[in-house]
Amino acid sequence: MRVIITGGAGFLGRQLTRLILEKGYLQGPKGRQPVEELIVFDNDLQGFSSTDSRVRAVQGQISDPAAIAELLAPGPLTVFHLASIVSGGAERDFSLALEVNLQAHIGLLEALRRLESQPKYVFVSSLAVYGAEKSPYTVGDATRQIPQTTYGMAKSAGELLVNDYTRKGFIDGRCARLAAVIVRPGAPNSAASSFLSGVVREPLRGVDFTLPVSMALRIPVIGYRTVVAGLVALHDVPGVQLGADRALNLPSLPVTMQDMLDALARVGKERKVGRVQVVPDDFTQRIMSSFPSEARSERADALGLPRDQSVDSIIQEYISDFMS
Repeated sequence: MRVIITGGAGFLGRQLTRLILEKGYLQGPKGRQPVEELIVFDNDLQGFSSTDSRVRAVQGQISDPAAIAELLAPGPLTVFHLASIVSGGAERDFSLALEVNLQAHIGLLEALRRLESQPKYVFVSSLAVYGAEKSPYTVGDATRQIPQTTYGMAKSAGELLVNDYTRKGFIDGRCARLAAVIVRPGAPNSAASSFLSGVVREPLRGVDFTLPVSMALRIPVIGYRTVVAGLVALHDVPGVQLGADRALNLPSLPVTMQDMLDALARVGKERKVGRVQVVPDDFTQRIMSSFPSEARSERADALGLPRDQSVDSIIQEYISDFMS
């Protein structure tokens, strides 16, 4: 089994790499197959390193057909496609979002089709596919998608592509729609939801934080450990159990910003926690208001995919992994 993780040097990519290496195997066409090679593909490998002999880091652009072709070879293969321009960046640069999030996705799927081996393919989608003119609202796996961001549009189109390439027998695909992933360490990225990590991460360091949305904003969140465990579990689900629609919502927790701060106060009660001040930003508030306030996950729950117990537990996991 060869595994390719696009965007693999990013935070989620590194967490996914670690989990797959620890597990040591994935479910292939003939049952459990040991992971013999794991390729971390990214346009920026700065800071990425691994001493595991199974890991090979490759630098390149996801939109470069030649770079993608060099990654692929006959034999059992799994691809986790994480690479994308995130929400805020995609909204600011429409052309780049189309190139990376849509055209490069088609190019990757076409390269896999030419293999003629029906590789497994896990596409990381987002709850941004739903969109709405008004919030709050609740969505489920069957809710009509009317994305209100370029990022959400490209993810929605990506899901349809995965369904059709699977229907044609080119790949064995599945799509995981993610809620806002918390708590990410390090510097904030260009995702509109980046503040959801910052409002926990910075105060835990004793640093004051400016919250760019109202305290009443309610949005689904998911812990990073649950994300990568869910991606691997979804990969291992037999395709027959997914049917024609290969996309589903990973389980998430609906929370307000006040809920986040209350959880932070409970978990960080022995720490000198920084203060949080609300200074609304229209750009961020507009994007986040187009996200659902709650997401049901009936299909994932029926398949037994993992879910977080509470925001408190997510924060505690972050402390254990990055602040111990």
